[in-house]
Amino acid sequence: MFRYTGILSAENATNQKASHRCVFVNEICTAKGCKIGVPSGLAGEHLCVLHFTLFIENECAEMRRETALGNTKHERQVEFMQKISARGEILVNTATSGFPMSDELKARVLSTLLTLMNTRENMDRAAMRQSAVRRFSG
Repeated sequence: MFRYTGILSAENATNQKASHRCVFVNEICTAKGCKIGVPSGLAGEHLCVLHFTLFIENECAEMRRETALGNTKHERQVEFMQKISARGEILVNTATSGFPMSDELKARVLSTLLTLMNTRENMDRAAMRQSAVRRFSG
């Protein structure tokens, strides 16, 4: 198994030093038929970068469908927003950890981050529409 170990230092938003370490764990992606190694940042997800991005894309589509009509309860919206933030953070940490990726995979990661941002924006827009309908009809 190919192992890559790299240590990068970066300052996070609170100006504290954060150490990122990228190592392939001795785990293979759990997606059916995939034999690609899982980076350490995705060990908890048990997926390679490609399948994790596909998983996020599917989750975002489900969230968009559920929130499109604006009938989603506030607690559920908060749950979705936390999920969007968590998935984005995992993806960014993995992408910036020094994990070697092809240009195609880098583009896929960027596209998935854009999908997360658009999903969040769509949720906000649907909630504002529902709020305006309630205000004007009631």
